[in-house]
Amino acid sequence: MRRSITPVLLTFFLLAGCDGAGLLTPSGAHNAVSAPERHPILFVHGWNSDGSVWKTMIANFKADGWTDAQLANWSYKTSQSNAATADEIRFKVDSIIAATGATKVDVITHSMGGLSSRYYSKNLGGDARIDAWVSLGGPNHGTTSAYGCVQTSCIEMRPGSKFLTSLNSTDETPGTPRYATWWSTCDLVIDPDDSVPLSGATNTLTACLGHSEFLTDATTYAQVRDWVHR
Repeated sequence: MRRSITPVLLTFFLLAGCDGAGLLTPSGAHNAVSAPERHPILFVHGWNSDGSVWKTMIANFKADGWTDAQLANWSYKTSQSNAATADEIRFKVDSIIAATGATKVDVITHSMGGLSSRYYSKNLGGDARIDAWVSLGGPNHGTTSAYGCVQTSCIEMRPGSKFLTSLNSTDETPGTPRYATWWSTCDLVIDPDDSVPLSGATNTLTACLGHSEFLTDATTYAQVRDWVHR
């Protein structure tokens, strides 16, 4: 005996639609929210260091879907002024955007790398080029460790230096980038510990990590990855 389709059921079929396999699909099934854009990432190392310190983190980003073209690290002369390094960052960012076609980049920094990149954001137009900015153990308000060296960059890292006073004046997180910092009470290089957090940033206190452990800690990596990819 054939079953007839009631008017109510027929209306349901017409409103819901039917795909080629005969399965009902919501009329708005193709309006899914798109995934966040993966911006290229520029990694900026700290004082007396080089680009090789990012080896573990870059490998993690590759495993999570970023391509070689989207991951850029380089080495710079760490004794020079952070303003000079900021100019190098400007050139690097422009080159990355030209090569990838991206509209913005994410910047992940360790230690002193946070100062030059923030100078770039504040004074060299970087705020229009950066989507997410990250400082891992950065001496954003100075560190007493810098009294132990005499290079220009070290003098700029001393608490109350002319460079830091200017950098932190008016607005510590200028423009439209999303700023975030990670800091640890076990970081013996940054003294005081709470030099890292910035007004206007998302500031995360980590587990007991040494200064270099920010670069390899799995939990910190996952949080940084989620921060830049949102």
